[in-house]
Amino acid sequence: MKRLIVGLTGASGIIYGIRFLEVCKKLGVETHLVVSQSCSDITSHETELSFENLCSLGSFCYDNKDLGSAVASGSFQTDGMVIIPCSMKTLSAVANGYADSLISRASMCTLKEKRRLVVVPREAPMDLASLRNMVTISEAGGAVLPASPGFYHKPEHISDLVDFIVGKVLDQFKISHELYTRWK
Repeated sequence: MKRLIVGLTGASGIIYGIRFLEVCKKLGVETHLVVSQSCSDITSHETELSFENLCSLGSFCYDNKDLGSAVASGSFQTDGMVIIPCSMKTLSAVANGYADSLISRASMCTLKEKRRLVVVPREAPMDLASLRNMVTISEAGGAVLPASPGFYHKPEHISDLVDFIVGKVLDQFKISHELYTRWK
């Protein structure tokens, strides 16, 4: 069974994180969920989900302020971590080694242990600092996967666009899925 840390931060596009968690649950992936306060605020603005319902989507849920939790340690064995969506604030913290939250600390542990880190920024346009932070994360071994869906699979609904991005994230962890039709 795959085991992933999932960080949800305060960028618009919480539907990506929600769908990712739903698909992981269906596929039997163990998820260790960390939700930032900003994400909680965005969730109530963009969806009808309560914080409790959001947390229930993960196999386990941690307080983002709990730097003493298991996922804050490199000795906690995982297949990697995804931050979906990833705010520019969190992106900067990860790129610059600023472990002021559980999400940024777990990200740093993921990178130092040479595990897969995927960040899914949802921002447009990008400023120079954010672009440089993405390069830094990539140079450190992380993957930057912007929430920029493709259209070659001929999406008909917004859910098709969301599934495309969720599928691309699952691909990064070599998790099989059928969320979109691949290029032939």
